[in-house]
Amino acid sequence: MLSIQLTLLLTIALGYGISKAGMMSLKTRSELTNITLNVILPCNIFAAFLGGMTGEMIRQSVIVLLCAAGLQLLAFILNKFLFIKAPEPKKLILKYSVITNNAGFMGLPILGAMFGDIGILYGSIFLIPMRIMMWTSGLSLFTSLDGKQKFKNLVTHPCMIAVFAGFAYVAVPFSLPEFLGTTVTWVGEVTRVMPMIIVGAILSEVKIKEVLDRDCFYFSFIRLLLMPAIMFAALWFLELDPLIIGVTVLMAAMPSAIVTAILAERYNQDSAFASKSIFVSTILSVAALPLIAMFLEWVF
Repeated sequence: MLSIQLTLLLTIALGYGISKAGMMSLKTRSELTNITLNVILPCNIFAAFLGGMTGEMIRQSVIVLLCAAGLQLLAFILNKFLFIKAPEPKKLILKYSVITNNAGFMGLPILGAMFGDIGILYGSIFLIPMRIMMWTSGLSLFTSLDGKQKFKNLVTHPCMIAVFAGFAYVAVPFSLPEFLGTTVTWVGEVTRVMPMIIVGAILSEVKIKEVLDRDCFYFSFIRLLLMPAIMFAALWFLELDPLIIGVTVLMAAMPSAIVTAILAERYNQDSAFASKSIFVSTILSVAALPLIAMFLEWVF
């Protein structure tokens, strides 16, 4: 896990250096983000289904889905009382950051490196409730949306379409031509690199002297330690499969989502604080995630 984190950190540093060197403009970064969200991540998700699913894997996927729904319930509860004293502009960012995290950008590559395709598959399932919340009630924190628009945002999101297509592929007795399956897999493997470069580019805009914000460290404690600890305790009590516990706890422990800063910028909210929370939680996750992984290995 430490090796994986160091690799991710170096890739983030590469993105940071590319941006600082002037080789990635804001327009380029925005375009790469769109490509990652709309093409690379969906291919990565769909590729995880190409190996097929056994009955046991389907049962485990349902359990993972319930665990992810439980995490969203926990986020809803925590948002009710953890940020009461926070200034209003920060409160919006903090609440959204508890609802969602960087599980799509960072979580899937880490699960893939640790558990292989089965990790990516379960991670993709885990993201479904988070996607539902981030594009419905989460997005409503920034802007007003009616029910119809929320539903449209959900079902038309490329990552959600990839999950639906994956289940359809498994359910229907059909095999993709080898060249097509290989293409999808190769494009999906870019997930290991591109998201980290984008993270580094975003972090390059944060002034180091301005990151010493108490609210950022408070949020990082909640995101990186409190939420995964609560999830671990609950799943340990339920005596679930160690793989499911590992996937759930690691996905719950991911740092603040990049999309938080993107939405804050788009809707004229506190994008500076959003960027700082991403920076602080991402840097601290370099220490937190290996410790969590070692703890899980020690327990199981």
